[in-house]
Amino acid sequence: MKLDSVQIEYARREDLPRIVEIYNSTIESRMVTADLEPVTVEQRIPWFEEHSSDHRPLWVMRLEGQVVAWASLSSFYGRPAYNGTVEVSVYVDQQCRGIGAGGRLLNTIFDACPALGIKTILGFVFGHNEPSLGLLRKHGFEQWGYYPEVAVLDGVNRDLAILGKKI
Repeated sequence: MKLDSVQIEYARREDLPRIVEIYNSTIESRMVTADLEPVTVEQRIPWFEEHSSDHRPLWVMRLEGQVVAWASLSSFYGRPAYNGTVEVSVYVDQQCRGIGAGGRLLNTIFDACPALGIKTILGFVFGHNEPSLGLLRKHGFEQWGYYPEVAVLDGVNRDLAILGKKI
């Protein structure tokens, strides 16, 4: 699969079922999210509505009209002094992993940050999620924190790495 003809644009409400489908496809691996059970579209509506193109965007990547990946910026810590800092999330359909989709979405985010007033991007990644850690490191993120054994996935204690990048 090639990314020559992909389009990256702001997510629309009708994209939410596919966004949720891609998200849910990662739960079983126990590498990407701390959710243990699939979420519903209805559960994700408030999350979707927290995003806006002028403050905390949610982007989708389309290939031949189909959403194959998405990325979002979420507020960090919820207090005004942190408005210039965001948490990034990137989720890619299994068919499109390893071909540069995540990197293309990150570059879109980096390009948007100055106009959004964002100076710092954080990524919260399980310590055993080497693909995501590698993606962020490849794009200039450095490890700024590490929380050992703060999550339990199927009875296994898991670490959380915090990576950061200044824009």
